[in-house]
Amino acid sequence: MATLSHVLSLSLLLFSLAHGLNNNNPQCSETKEQGSTLQIFHVYSPCSPFRPSKPMSWEESVLQMQAKDQARLQFLSSLVATKPVVPIASGRQIIQSPTYIVKAKIGTPPQTLLMAVDTSSDAAWIPCNGCVGCSSNVFNSVKSTTYKNLGCQAAQCKQVPNPTCLGSSCSFNMTYGGSSIAANLSQETFTLATDSIPGYTFGCIQKTSGSSVPPQGLLGLGRGPLSLLSQTQNLYQSTFSYCLPSFKSPNFSGSLRLGPAVQPKRIKYTPLLKNPRRSSLYYVNLNAIRVGRRTVDIPPAALAFNPITGSGTIFDSGTVFTRLVQPVYLAVRNEFRRRVGPKIPVTTLGGFDTCYSVPFVVPRITFMFSGLNMTLPEDNIVIHSTAGSITCLAMAAAPDNVNSVLNVIANMQQQNHRVLIDVPNSRLGVAREACT
Repeated sequence: MATLSHVLSLSLLLFSLAHGLNNNNPQCSETKEQGSTLQIFHVYSPCSPFRPSKPMSWEESVLQMQAKDQARLQFLSSLVATKPVVPIASGRQIIQSPTYIVKAKIGTPPQTLLMAVDTSSDAAWIPCNGCVGCSSNVFNSVKSTTYKNLGCQAAQCKQVPNPTCLGSSCSFNMTYGGSSIAANLSQETFTLATDSIPGYTFGCIQKTSGSSVPPQGLLGLGRGPLSLLSQTQNLYQSTFSYCLPSFKSPNFSGSLRLGPAVQPKRIKYTPLLKNPRRSSLYYVNLNAIRVGRRTVDIPPAALAFNPITGSGTIFDSGTVFTRLVQPVYLAVRNEFRRRVGPKIPVTTLGGFDTCYSVPFVVPRITFMFSGLNMTLPEDNIVIHSTAGSITCLAMAAAPDNVNSVLNVIANMQQQNHRVLIDVPNSRLGVAREACT
């Protein structure tokens, strides 16, 4: 039976702990990052300046995260759409509160910024001095001796969206969720852990509107030409892994490992698939899903990878709760309910339609990829309210108001797993690991 001492308390997870600790806590002191390994923080970590200023009830926190996930899925769906249309609901915020952040030192002498980690985006961009609409914490390029504006003739100017020439500088405009961004294409020395990366190309934001832009910038871990992987091929060989900590972890701190030398040797892999329409997304073959000991009955088309429509399954660091297309989710949900027991009444909470108000045995769920089975422990399957009075299956159907073709393996289901991206060998690895 699920005991209260082991339940995952979502409000403790996101809010109570954040307010019970502060940046004077020893856990939040500056730690030495070693080699090519960075600490990766949950955005609501007690060590994060982006944690909520006011505590919320458990229900409020769940509903808020679901709203952000809904918007995140609209963003992901827009990436795979055959037409470049971004279906944004008015006022919706697309990953404006990125789930995980890392510290990056930028410039000479270095200035520290907290950058969102996004496996489904490519370029890096940060707010710069003089930016209109940015947060107060910006990179001051005037104080750096290694900062450089890129001109219109630079090869990289052809790799950014909507490039324009202002004088001799290459500028570009882009839409990010509900925000618009105007930036200068620039180069600077980035320092990640102890690795110095001179001449890193990024967008130096000059103007932004809306609330979608992560306050101190974004570090894209996709596969595009301006991504971290592409710009550091000689240093990291397009290989990285991350371990996202459980919400129970006292300081919400995991790790981001860059380069092949620091990766685990004992890990199982599944092939990475290529979608030329959206090469950055990390597609894998999800062949089946098991609930308990039963492989549920899913129409093959609901799991099939199709680069033309964008359908298939991706791993994404920015979505909180796994979303499955309707036929897949219904098959999983119905078998989950059957195993819990038909006599136990089912309730709902926001977008979660399988919640219970009494203790029950949580059936195991296994994602069966080509060459790799990922069996989730209880903490990756359900969320519990603080008092243990409500327990919900922490997955949902893809929203039906977007291009619902993607199955998204989200960060709650990835927690306490090492996820390894090895682009040269076109493979994604997963291994259980305590990410603290």
